[in-house]
Amino acid sequence: MAARNLGATKHRARFHTLTVSEIRPLTADSVEVSFEVPPELHGSYDYLPGQHVALRANVGGHELRRSYSICRPPTVGSISVAIKRDLGGVFSSWANDSLRIGDRIDVMSPQGTFTVPLDELAGKHFVGIAAGSGITPLMSLAHMVLDAEATSRFTLVYTNRTVLDVMFLEELADLKDRYPARLALHHVLSREQRSSPLLSGRIDEEKLGILLDAVIRPEFVDEWFLCGPFELVELCRVAIERAGVDPAAVHFELFTTGDPVVAQGDSGRPVVTNPGDATFSIEFTLDGQTATVATPVHANESILNAALRVRPDVPFACAGGVCGTCRARLVAGNVTMTENYALEPDELEKGYILTCQSHPRTERVVVDYDV
Repeated sequence: MAARNLGATKHRARFHTLTVSEIRPLTADSVEVSFEVPPELHGSYDYLPGQHVALRANVGGHELRRSYSICRPPTVGSISVAIKRDLGGVFSSWANDSLRIGDRIDVMSPQGTFTVPLDELAGKHFVGIAAGSGITPLMSLAHMVLDAEATSRFTLVYTNRTVLDVMFLEELADLKDRYPARLALHHVLSREQRSSPLLSGRIDEEKLGILLDAVIRPEFVDEWFLCGPFELVELCRVAIERAGVDPAAVHFELFTTGDPVVAQGDSGRPVVTNPGDATFSIEFTLDGQTATVATPVHANESILNAALRVRPDVPFACAGGVCGTCRARLVAGNVTMTENYALEPDELEKGYILTCQSHPRTERVVVDYDV
């Protein structure tokens, strides 16, 4: 993932309660949800295409948080996300079945670096590869690239099971009609026969190799955006870099790691410190206020989990190292970060960590959420 100079103002992640203004079905298992942003909060919801927000709601008596990419180009006074029902997903099922216009839920200010600055589009060719709901950030990215610069091009490879599962099917067709020479759109269906064998069946290593050799041609691509399940993103990332592409030009985003062996972090695990326990001391600054919490060495507790015991407003969403909402800078001490799918290389060099995946390894650890 490459470092980039974001054009939108960087806000510390913060929830505000917004009203649902529109709910639009996309497929049988997905909806687009739009929120009204009141004038006094317009500045807090400035965003760049490709960024995401976290949603927080009480579902069945439990507070749930989920992160979703923004699916529309920047619009003053409104922000929209697409929510696809996950198998066994409590939040996504609730959003598809029970959420109504007029409901008020908490929406975090936009975050994320899965984007490209507006002043770096001229003459460039961008490629997006997405599966399922991975199309969400690429919708706004494709709009931006094509609308903002007449010399830019976008190639999109979008894979689904059948045509009925394709989110934003009509919008993609309209975008292709508007920019027939600058948008190349390839639908790959794994359970539905298409006219070309290349566009039928799952994208595996062989099919991806043919796409890169005959359709996309990596030597003519400036930047790549990959979004979908872990297996597809990793397959594409490895194949693209093997084709000689600079890893700095390959950007990826996951909604889930899709890997059951990956540690999912802590976001509410009860931990008790007993007299005589060896402990680490965690000091953190949030909104200008500093707090300290002790965590037992034997508990192997994440910084996020410990911080939540004394500050329930500590920012987080996925708690799986994917969304980057819990990002903070390590000021003192050492930690071990189990997974990282969100931080850019330059952020790591500057000392930023994902607190949901970071565990203290020195007697005292100091982190700053405000930097």
